[in-house]
Amino acid sequence: MHAKRFLIMGALLAMFSVILGAFGAHLLKGMLTNARFDTFSTAVDYQFWHALGLMVVGMSGFKLSSHSWRLAGYLLLAGTVIFSGSLYLLVATNIGWLGAITPIGGILMIIGWAFFAWSLRTLRIEQ
Repeated sequence: MHAKRFLIMGALLAMFSVILGAFGAHLLKGMLTNARFDTFSTAVDYQFWHALGLMVVGMSGFKLSSHSWRLAGYLLLAGTVIFSGSLYLLVATNIGWLGAITPIGGILMIIGWAFFAWSLRTLRIEQ
């Protein structure tokens, strides 16, 4: 069930990153400073790449026996929401301290990738 959940969440995060990216490119670009637009673009980029990563974790869950891949998926999901979400809020509200939350999401993503790497040690690939 976790694998399917990660696939669905990854697909939804990817879909929303495309929607937000288009929204930013077509509507926000002229309204934001270059620095704020760059912040918005960073949020979209990280959301998209980690959405794809979450789908890879989900697909791997069908073959991995270790429970650490589940933890990896939840850490990637939480990290993406906190990282990109805090940047989206920063751009929308211009509340500077929200930028201090962003590294928490980044740390969760890093730990998530570490857990995923750890979980791959049990993967058996037939040749």
